Amino acid sequence: MLAAERKKEIFAEFGGAETNTGSVESQVAMITERITLLTEHLKVHRKDHSTTRSLYKLVGQRKRLLKYLAHKDITRYRALIEKLNLRK
Repeated sequence: MLAAERKKEIFAEFGGAETNTGSVESQVAMITERITLLTEHLKVHRKDHSTTRSLYKLVGQRKRLLKYLAHKDITRYRALIEKLNLRK
């Protein structure tokens, strides 16, 4: 899990404020951070199937949020994937 101060940093950077946890950008950034942590965990523990399932669920959730953002505001979507270095 992420530390509380790291979460505040992510929300401040992507949401505009530490308390803006509901914006799509901050949610996608938080999910991306969790995906990178789980990916590092799975490099060491290859047979951890429950973590693999959690990773797949997070990737799907991030995909749905990005799809929503792309339909709502394409410029915010492009800025977010550029900032997070996501391939789209």
